[in-house]
Amino acid sequence: MTTMTDAFTLPCGATLPNRIAKAAMTEGLADPWLRATERHARAYRQWSHGGAGLLISGNVMIDRLRLERPGNVAIDGNGGVDGLRNWARAGTEAGNHLWMQISHPGRQTPRYVTLDPMGPSAVQLDMLANYAKPREMTGDEIEDFIRRFAHVAVTARDAGFTGVQVHAAHGYLLSSFLSPVTNRRGDEWGGALENRARFLLEVLRATRAAVGDDFPVAVKLNSDDFRKGGFTHDDCLQVVQWLNDERVDLLEISGGTYEQPKLLGVDGRDDSAVERKSTRAREAYFLDYAESIRTVAKMPLMVTGGFRSAEGINAALAEGHCDVVGLARPLCTHPDAPKQMFGGRMTTLPSFEHDLSLGDAQWLGKNSHLYVIKIVHTIGQLGWYCLQIARLGDGTKRHHYGLWRATFSYLMDEYVTAFKRWRASRRPAA
Repeated sequence: MTTMTDAFTLPCGATLPNRIAKAAMTEGLADPWLRATERHARAYRQWSHGGAGLLISGNVMIDRLRLERPGNVAIDGNGGVDGLRNWARAGTEAGNHLWMQISHPGRQTPRYVTLDPMGPSAVQLDMLANYAKPREMTGDEIEDFIRRFAHVAVTARDAGFTGVQVHAAHGYLLSSFLSPVTNRRGDEWGGALENRARFLLEVLRATRAAVGDDFPVAVKLNSDDFRKGGFTHDDCLQVVQWLNDERVDLLEISGGTYEQPKLLGVDGRDDSAVERKSTRAREAYFLDYAESIRTVAKMPLMVTGGFRSAEGINAALAEGHCDVVGLARPLCTHPDAPKQMFGGRMTTLPSFEHDLSLGDAQWLGKNSHLYVIKIVHTIGQLGWYCLQIARLGDGTKRHHYGLWRATFSYLMDEYVTAFKRWRASRRPAA
């Protein structure tokens, strides 16, 4: 019977020392020139010694002009190789894997980062006017970005990262090409699902060709966008069948977008998709979807989102629903939670969502028209965990911010970081 402490060998031949992964979480720890810093090394050193067999970085951007947030690391002609090497050394000290998540935010880049976002089509993001309307990418830009994904993967490998994950979920650029809501193109990159998936498949082919056969290449994919007319679960199953031919070493299952943030366990504004009842009853958000994906996928599966107990993790592995379990929020405050679970000292993972709530789920459900309240609720929780990651990077202990203070502190940090980045862009790198 498979348990969380069992090693796992990937199709490329690399072996994970156990079945627990630190899932990708945005760090926001880059310097003003978008380079990795000692704060990355400090945080990832703690996660390395915390016991997880696999660490996946937060978004590393292929385009320094368009970011998911102003503190992202970007690899785009801005140097910073020494910082990447230091990050990779620290993050693998305990013999675990450290994979770089490679991404482009597409239209999901806030106004305080850029007023010129891009996407498959010029479809406005409906989020409190915090995002400018994107422009439609040209075919040449798409081809350029395919090369950039591959270039960043090689840079990661050469810096000491032990694998990469291509981010094609959560409404970012590759994900937005998959969805007919955001991809309204009439060329070879739009229309039928086969065309909408072309960008992702070409990125994977270029990446694999660049890094070789023995280097782990993973994909993060939405099981469903949970939006009417969007990327459906049936679409996902078809894309997974195409991915079977692309030598993917690990497929992480997630879901949702900024407008429908299922990845945060929060209902969004436009949820017209029918959610399976059993998903709510289970510990993991996307385990039901992984079960059906398992029937068509030839590559190993990773499921992230909602796991809060050793029993639930071991059950998901033993029942064969997935091969690797991803943990995120619990590791923001307890980076050694995997090691504690392995030793039997922790059976239930820490959760602070109840303390960071404007009201219980039933109240929020009955008042779903109070969209601003729900956005504050979502941003406040997200901000609280981002602040905890920053404290890991600073080497300080957890801080018990309240929801409103977390919201304010997080947004102020974002604005200050954006200003420092803008000022740095006007002078040479230090």
